[in-house]
Amino acid sequence: MAHTRLRKFNTADTYPEQNLNNDLCQAVVARGAMVFLRGQCPQDLDTAENITSSDPVEQTHKVMQNIRQLIGEAGGEMAHLCKVVVYITDTRHREAVYRTMGDYIQDIHPVSTGLCVTALARPEWLVEIDATFVIPE
Repeated sequence: MAHTRLRKFNTADTYPEQNLNNDLCQAVVARGAMVFLRGQCPQDLDTAENITSSDPVEQTHKVMQNIRQLIGEAGGEMAHLCKVVVYITDTRHREAVYRTMGDYIQDIHPVSTGLCVTALARPEWLVEIDATFVIPE
């Protein structure tokens, strides 16, 4: 059974003043095995080495690649994504981070919460995203 996504919307409609194109929804109804990912940062999963870029787009690509890799290792896929929480350290990076994240969640419609925080665990990190998946029964 596929997840039921209630009140789908696109951020281009809800935030017309911003250059965003994310498919989100207000609620997800899901049954199956829950997978909670640790907040993912712009670092290599095997070595814990940070990527060298201080560009929010490149950092977000690495974060989302980590998320995609981890859900695959758990036996799921990106279509099983139910919720993301996005932490950014500078509101000026919001559009870049969300546009990049949108490349990975197109047509999925998870719920999303975004927060601007004063800092993350390492000062060079601009973005951290945690994700919750439910792999259908």
